[in-house]
Amino acid sequence: MTVSQHPRPKNGHRSSRSGPQAAQLRIGFALLLLVLLALHFLPPARLLELNWLDLQFRLLRHYAPLPVSQEVVVVGIDDATVRGMNLPLATMHAELGRFLDAMAMAKPRAVGLDVTLPQTSYDGLKPGLDAALLRGMLRLRNVAPLVLGITIDASGTPRPVHPPFLTVTGQEGVGYVLVQPDEDGTIRRFDERLGERGERVPTMIGQMARRLDIPIEYGLMQFALGPDFDYVPLHKVLARHAAGDTAAQAQQFRGKVVILGNVLPLEDQIKLPVRLAAWDRDSETTHGVLVLAQQMRSLIEGRIVRPAGDATALLLVCAAALAWWLRPGGGSALLLGAVAMAALATEMALLRQSVHVPLAWPALAAILAAGSRASLEAWHATREKRWLRAAFAGLVSPDVLREILTGNLKPQLGGERREICLLFSDIRGFTTLSESLPPEEVTRLLDRYFSRMVAAIHAHGGTLDKFMGDGIMAFFGAPQARDNPCADAFAAAQAMLAALAEFNGELAREGRSPLAVGVGLNYGAAVVGYIGAADRHEYTAIGDAVNTASRIEGLTKEAGYPLLVSRTVQERLPQQEGFVPLGELAVKGRGAVDVFGWRPAPYPAD
Repeated sequence: MTVSQHPRPKNGHRSSRSGPQAAQLRIGFALLLLVLLALHFLPPARLLELNWLDLQFRLLRHYAPLPVSQEVVVVGIDDATVRGMNLPLATMHAELGRFLDAMAMAKPRAVGLDVTLPQTSYDGLKPGLDAALLRGMLRLRNVAPLVLGITIDASGTPRPVHPPFLTVTGQEGVGYVLVQPDEDGTIRRFDERLGERGERVPTMIGQMARRLDIPIEYGLMQFALGPDFDYVPLHKVLARHAAGDTAAQAQQFRGKVVILGNVLPLEDQIKLPVRLAAWDRDSETTHGVLVLAQQMRSLIEGRIVRPAGDATALLLVCAAALAWWLRPGGGSALLLGAVAMAALATEMALLRQSVHVPLAWPALAAILAAGSRASLEAWHATREKRWLRAAFAGLVSPDVLREILTGNLKPQLGGERREICLLFSDIRGFTTLSESLPPEEVTRLLDRYFSRMVAAIHAHGGTLDKFMGDGIMAFFGAPQARDNPCADAFAAAQAMLAALAEFNGELAREGRSPLAVGVGLNYGAAVVGYIGAADRHEYTAIGDAVNTASRIEGLTKEAGYPLLVSRTVQERLPQQEGFVPLGELAVKGRGAVDVFGWRPAPYPAD
């Protein structure tokens, strides 16, 4: 009976059971692409990109910050200022007027007021409040652009400002203090398309840029730009102005963009990707005036980050899906990992150049694509192993099956030279026995006998080569190497004889005659591998050592021992007791062989 048959795939292609077919791969790729594209539009992918973007900004800001050619100065209304004025912020017209007067003397490049101005006159509270603020505005207007920040109420309606203030600044001197958060509530962008239908809404920073003839671009703020902000307390500016210290004022503000805003603790807090306040590094949020200052920085330096379009993002996901076609393996995994790391490093380098190409989700999509292909291959491999195990478990020895399943044993013609120990066994007088029994009964008897013999062989690491009628051929040392194949073969032969004794006990209780066997062992070189035709072959061993082992088994009846071993076997056994030297016995077809006999005790002589 042929032990194993493995038709070789034609033209070097793998068989259908060794992996997914081309049609399955194409269908799988199409489904994967649809899933990845669908996931691209879902919040998790977007949040992944935003979180990775924030991390890049933090890394760049810490390790590779971008310098600024002109700093934006923040003047802060802090606790000390409020305590010193001892006035509500809404009535600080005189202080604001003096601040603007100080700025007119310092000659800044532009001034923005991120403060809430009243809707009506406050002269009713204290005569001259409106005039004090208007005088400062008029003086600064002749020196540098002034832009007032206006806000909206809870319903989205613009909060009106006392008309005389708007008359002084003009329409170009008013802008909304509005920012648009991303999906996660974080502010990252400068964009004036804030209307309900995407209409442009002039912002305070946009108006300041226009007054300064700075090109307007919409996109991400460049958070790697410039150092952390500190602020100049408003009360110090006013104190220097009162003391007439114009030199210090000019040194701090001349030729610079100045933004006045609230820096009171816990007020006007906004979430950003990075911390911008040098005086408050532990807070997770930042004062709104610093957001405006960073927007201004980005516009002045021409560093607004331009995001790649949606079409580019979709193309990147499609390109990432091509990782499906990478054959699973360590090399592909290393290649994919290197490409993903290079892509993310490239994204960071581009971000520093104020270009944002979202690559975090495509990188993850590529890993998902490769992982899906590997999962499909693993499922096919598992299914193939189950099929091979079911098909060959009863036909080949466990070692051979294990080597087939692990891929170490390829079903290709040819073999290799190995030093192995051969075992042949045969039932004595079986021909006469089979003539006296019906074929079905003979088959059942052989099945019971073979199951015990094969179990003994497999238990000691033997490879079952084939059944030959009532005979068995097995070898030790291939396909897996053994430390001492002769010791394993001898132990298997001992186990076979012990199992036969138990089996004969069963036969005796059934009223049947006992069986007698002969076992021959020989050690030597043989060619082990797949032998046969291209479409039908078996894993076997051939060579003179094989033929000699078969002839030694044939001598057992004449020698009167159930087990005969050649000297090459006996010399390699750690156990020497119980062997009887029989000298050189003639072997058909070759010269005499020096053999030794062994029988278990008690064991009847033939």
